[in-house]
Amino acid sequence: MSWDQVKFSLAPRAKGSYLITQEVLAAVPQIKDYQVGMLHLFTQHTSCGLTLNENWDPDVRADMTSSFDRIVPEGNFYIHSDEGPDDMPGHVKSTLAGVSLSIPISNGKLALGTWQGIYLCEFRTYRHTRKLVATINGLKTN
Repeated sequence: MSWDQVKFSLAPRAKGSYLITQEVLAAVPQIKDYQVGMLHLFTQHTSCGLTLNENWDPDVRADMTSSFDRIVPEGNFYIHSDEGPDDMPGHVKSTLAGVSLSIPISNGKLALGTWQGIYLCEFRTYRHTRKLVATINGLKTN
């Protein structure tokens, strides 16, 4: 069994849901070295999230953002608001979405379904650079 770990940053993005599958693949080329394994992605932040969802229709990304806003609206009813009105809602949304993903690797590729893609859900209005840690554990091809 082998391990690899890569730390990388995503380009700054404002609030929205973004398909980042290709960015992850570019940042973690070691995936191709594994016959079977698991990629674990973790974001080192508390106001964004990672999730798997529809990778074809961009309307899904817009709907994800608006759905999170309906579930966790901004407002003056939060105690914690140190960084503005989107601060605490960002933390709640991050908890709902989660900050990590585990994706199987099969024959040097992520074993995603046909319509699945990796999303960064950015919950803050201001553009943030997000740092990710990718850890792979598995059996390398010779």
